[in-house]
Formats: sequence, C-alpha cells, structure tokens
Amino acid sequence: MQVFIQPSYGTPEARRYGAATLDRPVPFAGAAPADVERLTALHPDGRARFWGATEKHDKRMATVRTGDVVLLTGGKHVRAAAEVGHSFRDPAFARSLWRPAPGKCVWSNVYSLRSYRVLDVSYEAIWALPGFTAGDNFMGLRFLDPVKSAAVLALLG
Repeated sequence: MQVFIQPSYGTPEARRYGAATLDRPVPFAGAAPADVERLTALHPDGRARFWGATEKHDKRMATVRTGDVVLLTGGKHVRAAAEVGHSFRDPAFARSLWRPAPGKCVWSNVYSLRSYRVLDVSYEAIWALPGFTAGDNFMGLRFLDPVKSAAVLALLG
C-alpha cells in the first residue's frame, strides 16, 4: 500500500473542485464503460467522491492501486484522508467533474475515494513524525516512503 499527499484545499480553484467532488459523492455514469464497471463494483450506489492529478504525474499515478491512502491537504493542514477506490486516466470525465475554465490545465488522472474522513491535522503534527522536515509545506503530489507512510498512518489511527 502506498500513501501519498495531494494538495486539494489550498487555492480557490482547488476548493471549488473539492466542493464539486470531495464534499459529496457524485454520479460516475459518464466515465468509460470499463471504468464504470470497476467503479460500480467499488461504489454500488453509482456515486463516489473523486480527486485527480495532471498528466505530468501520469507515470506515478499509474502505480496507484485500490487501497492506497491519500492525504488531502490545504492551509497547512491535512483536511481529509481516504482510501483510493479506482484510479484511471480519463481527461473527458475529469472535465465533466470539475469543469475547468477554458485554457486551464485539466486533470487526466482521476481516482475515486472510499472511507473518506474529514480531518484537521496540522502540518506541525506531521513534521514531528520520524523522517519529516519542519517547514515542509507539501507542495504538489508527493508519494511517501514506507517509514513516513507507517508514521502518518499510525498518527491518523
């Protein structure tokens, strides 16, 4: 299992995207048929929470699997944690979810979330864990090594 950190509440645009797909589950019938099939197996009610990553992260996102854990951050806090459901690449579906402004970079990688928990864990609490550096603001998508992953998961319970 991998643990990764992804900014998701730090900018007005991210908060708008979060309001659309993190604050509440949304229908996924508009995804590609194979993805709808997998999503339905994981989210039988036809709805899920979603987040994503840009194409510059394609290689790393290709390693994300069901059961990996994502920490969603913003404002120097871990705001939520969730287990990844289904991770897939579908820019058209991403556009339908987040409706980016014309010319704005849209995510090509999309992943559903299970066991979504709202949190309020300060970066200071994370920095105090083994292997972390005080003052690190966790900019951008970051995958944690096994030692840091274990420490964060222990902290979050």
